[in-house]
Amino acid sequence: MGLTIGVDIGGTKIAAGVVDEEGRILSTFKVATPPTAEGIVDAICAAVAGASEGHEVEAVGIGAAGYVDDKRATVLFAPNINWRHEPLKDKVEQRVGLPVVVENDANAAAWGEYRFGAGQGHDDVICITLGTGLGGGIIIGNKLRRGRFGVAAEFGHIRVVPDGLLCGCGSQGCWEQYASGRALVRYAKQRANATPENAAILLGLGDGTVDGIEGKHISEAARQGDPVAIDSFRELARWAGAGLADLASLFDPSAFIVGGGVSDEGELVLDPIRKSFRRWLIGGEWRPHAQVLAAQLGGKAGLVGAADLARQG
Repeated sequence: MGLTIGVDIGGTKIAAGVVDEEGRILSTFKVATPPTAEGIVDAICAAVAGASEGHEVEAVGIGAAGYVDDKRATVLFAPNINWRHEPLKDKVEQRVGLPVVVENDANAAAWGEYRFGAGQGHDDVICITLGTGLGGGIIIGNKLRRGRFGVAAEFGHIRVVPDGLLCGCGSQGCWEQYASGRALVRYAKQRANATPENAAILLGLGDGTVDGIEGKHISEAARQGDPVAIDSFRELARWAGAGLADLASLFDPSAFIVGGGVSDEGELVLDPIRKSFRRWLIGGEWRPHAQVLAAQLGGKAGLVGAADLARQG
């Protein structure tokens, strides 16, 4: 199969891109994300039509945040869109006249990194995405592992603290409450409130108050040497690395790929994640260690991965 289209459904925009067999994006088309579930279907179709103009396209892959069934056709549940058992594949196929594959967006991003990014050369890779929440994907034996019902790799909702912090999923103590962009902001606010004298740079980048602290301020403050910002990243990394150690016990991959907005800070966060991983890896003194690598494709991973999964059929 030649050219395919990948679709990335974001909170503010829906992006479609024509992707070739080497993972190169040849053209893109973006539309605003509508407020309604049915409007999003219309927008997906409009984006596909816009991106495909002038290209011979053979299939479409859609990355959707939520639970996608084992047939890669129905969105069983989407947390941010009112989709409940939404037959997305059928609806889009009828409109665009092309074969459609629907995949969880974190799985699509993981596949993109495995095929064309940091995972190249590895057969067994676990990807985690440290964004507002925490997502992931499993590639074992060169295959995307989705589980019997299609909803595997919801790593963010592994419970790491019994009766811990309440999560948006309704459970308590989920990993993403301790290792995510949202957690990073919470750590920074707590520390800045306790020791404002150590957060002068951080507070100065915001509006001068603890409540005004945002993720972008923490990143910039850490680069400028702010003690509270640096310590907040270390706390996030401690939880992230400990979680990777648990995943190593389950899957024993040759590499972990860390993506998402938090990972954009590079070694500021990756180095302490590696240290925490080594600290908590059971038998780590005597066993081989998986590499902990930075994702390479950035925000393009989901679109490229979805397009390639459509090519795989």
